[in-house]
Amino acid sequence: MVKINPIKKITVTEQVMEQIASWITSNELNPGDKLPNERLLAQEFGVNRGRIRESLRALALIGLITIKPGEGSYVNKSESPIPAETIGWMYYNEIDNLDEIYAARKLIESEVFLEASKHMTDDDIIVLEKTLIELKSLSVKEKNIVDFQQLLDEFDLHMGFCSKNKIYNKLMQTIVHLRHESMLKILNIPGAWENSIEWRIKLVLAIKDHDDEKIKEAINLNFTRAKQFYRKAD
Repeated sequence: MVKINPIKKITVTEQVMEQIASWITSNELNPGDKLPNERLLAQEFGVNRGRIRESLRALALIGLITIKPGEGSYVNKSESPIPAETIGWMYYNEIDNLDEIYAARKLIESEVFLEASKHMTDDDIIVLEKTLIELKSLSVKEKNIVDFQQLLDEFDLHMGFCSKNKIYNKLMQTIVHLRHESMLKILNIPGAWENSIEWRIKLVLAIKDHDDEKIKEAINLNFTRAKQFYRKAD
């Protein structure tokens, strides 16, 4: 049986997702391997089966596993591209659970940003820092949400480009495109502008320090707050 670590206080769905994903990315589980069933996973993690089911659905959504009704869940082939269409389903009500949506997005964007940090040049850092300066400049003037959102998109798209991975780059393009309407709503919530800048500043500093843990902390900060803003905007 693969190693299971105790669940920490982020969200149960995210913690279960991260551990199962780590089994796959570290090759503890190989393409074609069958995951333990929901009942056994629930017992081992110490959570209810509903949380396990949410985690598996989110992992299937981003292409890491395939769920075969009546058979179980299987690890996908490592070379299989993560289908960009699945990101669209998140935004068009195929999945209506906010925790699942954000857990899946966080897993994708964490991988993209961590990969980007490995390939980022000094010139790339300068591009990101210039974008942050423009964002801060806009935030102290009369608020123009469209221009602000465009700069956020440019920042995140550059992160996808820096990953040097065609699939990751395409996924970021898809996420940026499909989050458009929801982000416009969120940016009208007090504090959302500041958060959009703050976590990206932390991200750039972590990248410059080559600190993967701080990169993850910045991403966690964003998604924790983003869910709160989304609920207020909804």
